[in-house]
Amino acid sequence: MRNKVSVIGAGHVGATVAQYIVEMELADVVMVDIAEGLPQGKSLDILEAGPVRGFDSILLGSNDYKDIADSDIVVITAGLARKPGMSREDLLVKNSEIVKSVMEQVVKESPGSFIIVVTNPVDVMTYLSWKVSGFSPNKVLGMAGVLDSARFRAFVSRELGVSVEDTQAIVLGGHGDSMVPLLRYCTVSGIPVSELISKDKMDSIVERTRKAGGEIVSYLKTGSASYSPGVCAGEMVAAILRDKKRLLPCAVYVNGEYGLKDVYVGVPIILGAGGVEKIIEIRLTEEEKRALHASAGAVRENIARLKI
Repeated sequence: MRNKVSVIGAGHVGATVAQYIVEMELADVVMVDIAEGLPQGKSLDILEAGPVRGFDSILLGSNDYKDIADSDIVVITAGLARKPGMSREDLLVKNSEIVKSVMEQVVKESPGSFIIVVTNPVDVMTYLSWKVSGFSPNKVLGMAGVLDSARFRAFVSRELGVSVEDTQAIVLGGHGDSMVPLLRYCTVSGIPVSELISKDKMDSIVERTRKAGGEIVSYLKTGSASYSPGVCAGEMVAAILRDKKRLLPCAVYVNGEYGLKDVYVGVPIILGAGGVEKIIEIRLTEEEKRALHASAGAVRENIARLKI
């Protein structure tokens, strides 16, 4: 019997997550959306690619939350997308209403599931999901650092003209302009990137990483990033279902780690069958620690605005 993953939201991100999961044959997928016909049409479209891509996983599109019953994992992508000139924080109030409503249904239909939140502002929406669900913190996490680190790696590899497979990087903190790319931990086949790229160029790559989502929004005008967030969420699903013990930066609940308490923020974790199995506390410089605390402070301010 296959695992079951439910994706809430049949927009571009939700459809990309669903496609990734079935192409990897990680699970059967239910895609739920309030728009009649949207999840049904997209699910059928992806399903019909099965004979070409060689997957037998099944997709179901639905407008009924009863179909998410007994899911192993629920991925939440529902919410408004950014438009030019908007920050992730501008989505705060409206998306909090959507996520709260979604989580109430998830608790009712799939109380044993793991939750992966993609909806922005993701750190705040993940905290809200944890609060509404009452689930253990190890079962509720947000997709942020995986995407930010992928973007960082992409920009470094393009600058050097080397494979992304040989480029490693890690980004901590909130998923926003205050995120903390760690230059000391960025390497290419084990070589510190400081040996390969000038400081000025690395500073510009860091800034582009922080603004990467907005860069895509500025091009699209009426939408936001979908392919990269979708596959990054899919990687998190794979880590849990295949018990991969991946070391990934994710938005998780910290309660003393890195000197932070009662907040969701991006830090390195071991992600496996137990969800957040361990938070890895790497050594930070005083400057890096200040930046991480400032980033967490920005998340806390937005949580306070919701009066959770």
